[in-house]
Amino acid sequence: MKELITPITDDDLNNLQIGDKITISGTIYTGRDAALPQLVELIEKNKVPFDLKGSVIMHTAFSAAGIAPTTSSKEEIESTIAPLSRAGVKIHIGKGRLSDETVDALGMHNSIFVITPPVAALLTDCVLEKKCVLFENEGMEAMYELKVKNIPGIVAVQDKKRI
Repeated sequence: MKELITPITDDDLNNLQIGDKITISGTIYTGRDAALPQLVELIEKNKVPFDLKGSVIMHTAFSAAGIAPTTSSKEEIESTIAPLSRAGVKIHIGKGRLSDETVDALGMHNSIFVITPPVAALLTDCVLEKKCVLFENEGMEAMYELKVKNIPGIVAVQDKKRI
């Protein structure tokens, strides 16, 4: 198991291979189809209120039921992966098959896609703190900043290769 601590560096990713089992600790952000396109709009306007460089985004909502990855191949989510990677996001956590174009974009920006077990209780136990940071009006699909310890995952896309 390889341990990663945010912010993620290029060197962190260069030491990974597809199939590696990892844990992520530190600060991560959440977002789904309601929040991620709005975040891309803020990036385009240079109005993101926090630094995305070296960040991790989990494609999920946050509710009392916990967190679990949503399908990243949904158009509203997958269309945000390239601009978010360009803005500094290093790891996208989700599930589902990504298009060849998205895989290429991840490779161009030295970002990776990580799948994590869809077990809400297990993942929720890894959350130490939570705070809504953007789009509060979206309810559980708002964007949250989470302090986490040992979110598990498996590297599924790296350097234009996939599982």
